[in-house]
Amino acid sequence: MANKQRPGMSPGRHERMSPVDTAWLRMEGPTDALSIVSVMTTDTPVAAAELRRVVATRLLSFPRFRQRPVADALGASWHEAAAFDLDAHVVATQLPEPAGKIELEQLVSRLAGERLDPTRPLWQIHFVERYGEGSAWVLRVHHCYADGTAMVGVLLSLTESGAHPANDPSGPAASRRRGGDRRPGERPGVPRPLRTWLDQLSLPASDLLDNVVAEGARRLEAGVDTLFHPDSAAKVASQVGGMAAEFARVLALADDPVTPLRGVLSGAKRVAWSTPLDLADIRTVARALGCTVNDVLMAAIAGALGAHLREVHGFDTDELVLRASVPVDLRPPGDCTTLGNRFGLAFVDLPVGTHNPLHRVFRVHETTDALKRSLQPPVALAVLGVLGLLPAAVQAPVIELFSRKGTLVASNVRGPDAPIYLCGQRIRELYFWVPQGGSMGIGVSILSYAGQVFFGIVADRSLLPEPSRLVERLGPEFERLLLATTVGQLALGRRRHVRVAPPLRPRSRRQAKPTAGST
Repeated sequence: MANKQRPGMSPGRHERMSPVDTAWLRMEGPTDALSIVSVMTTDTPVAAAELRRVVATRLLSFPRFRQRPVADALGASWHEAAAFDLDAHVVATQLPEPAGKIELEQLVSRLAGERLDPTRPLWQIHFVERYGEGSAWVLRVHHCYADGTAMVGVLLSLTESGAHPANDPSGPAASRRRGGDRRPGERPGVPRPLRTWLDQLSLPASDLLDNVVAEGARRLEAGVDTLFHPDSAAKVASQVGGMAAEFARVLALADDPVTPLRGVLSGAKRVAWSTPLDLADIRTVARALGCTVNDVLMAAIAGALGAHLREVHGFDTDELVLRASVPVDLRPPGDCTTLGNRFGLAFVDLPVGTHNPLHRVFRVHETTDALKRSLQPPVALAVLGVLGLLPAAVQAPVIELFSRKGTLVASNVRGPDAPIYLCGQRIRELYFWVPQGGSMGIGVSILSYAGQVFFGIVADRSLLPEPSRLVERLGPEFERLLLATTVGQLALGRRRHVRVAPPLRPRSRRQAKPTAGST
């Protein structure tokens, strides 16, 4: 497994990196620091010494976080840090007064655009002991270590499900961490031979070579049998043909339209987040419209993008459709803390020029429903794996070719349903951002936690100097959809002469406990 140190490995020795993780290591460019960034805030203060103890006993129980990647002519390897210094990775930080939301967003913006020190393991925590009435911390991890799903699993392994002592090694966090060691398993919708091959791409390159040789010998031995079983050969040929056809379809996609949301990137980042939405309201709308929660959220994002283009830039959005590159988790069910990257990508059409919120959500639903039956996500993972095996010079042009086909990255990760605690203190807010790569400069993150949905935006400063103006439109866009759904329910009930449920109450902008510094 990608997060496990091989038996007998000692300081000074190294382990080959998987092809997919190698591709992510190489993807970092002058305008994009390829780090996943997350923010947690607590209701009450956390002591710096307690957080340091949690990191030392829980985060460092993953051997990967004591290792750093080193690139070479054939790819890259994980090297044990010669003199690991925890103080270089857990940094105490003070916010300028009044030490509220605006000041924290400015800190996160600066860190999101900075590269991590390549001479050390590529992760760092900036801990803000005083943030409003509680504390905050910013975690950055290079994308080659893990994807968004794995990082949420790692974050959960640092927390408790109740106000337990932070130094209790037998608490819930320890059991969750052990639960992450899973074997590759079934992936719904992905053919079995393809699942097996995708699993190989998450192995270190040396193990992959060993497996390819062993598999080749097995295939050679079974070759005669295959000749006499044409159905088996036809099935394999069909799967390969489907992958090739999907790859050709993606290549044939036109570049996304030129709008103010695409342009020359500066490398400087801006980050913002909004008041969370009520997950119960979103689920109610999704059930009423016969779609998914994700469809509703993506439709709200499309509406906010369209309103931003029209009102801020005076841009004509009539019939405009932009694409979002959406990560699709390809991990086996229940596997959330095995490090490494095991996700594909799918291009989702966002009808930003559709003004009617109901029409917009139905158009998004049609797109996502069709993608569920496509091989686009595993094709994307396979492409990254192949790029990781090829010379580095080949990768950049291919990444740029694909990044021109979308305008933004939209990540949606499910967090814990119940409140969690860090060092015995309840976590109030939880945000994260993934890097965009290539010429994309905008990322939207969605994370559900404890009955709320948290939105965040990270963007290149040249595209969105004030991302808060965009993220603050998400709440009103959902309220429009909520109102349209309610009116539609009432109208349908009157036409059918049936008793209808009471109108949906627009609770989506209901405030949680006020964030420090927010208005």
